[in-house]
Amino acid sequence: MYNKILVPTDGSEGSKIALEHAKGLAEKYSSEIHLLYVADVRTHNTGEIIPNLVAELEKIGEESIESMKESLEGVEGIKDSVIKGIPHREINDYADEKDIDLIVMGTHGRTGLDRILLGSVTEKVVRTSNVPVMTVGRED
Repeated sequence: MYNKILVPTDGSEGSKIALEHAKGLAEKYSSEIHLLYVADVRTHNTGEIIPNLVAELEKIGEESIESMKESLEGVEGIKDSVIKGIPHREINDYADEKDIDLIVMGTHGRTGLDRILLGSVTEKVVRTSNVPVMTVGRED
């Protein structure tokens, strides 16, 4: 049913919880798990790229993915990628390019804005994705 599962990460607890669900599905369906971190190239005010900031975000992404890979013991196929771009667009493009069958995302990311039902990136992916998206809330 799910040959390829994409788990976008921002390094948050929500991403780690989503990964637990994706791992369970991968074990059940013998699926590949694709871990993706998108270094957001936008600044909040100008839309310009700040090279040092993007490099730092890429480093955070690599560390986040390595940490997540450690918890995927027992999963056969693991792919990972750190890319630059606008997160929801890059997640959807990646899913299309890699023929992803399911995207699994946390409902709350790094922003910590609990008053928002879905994180802004998750909400945009849910609205614009060509493949099914499973959202996973925190386990409070």
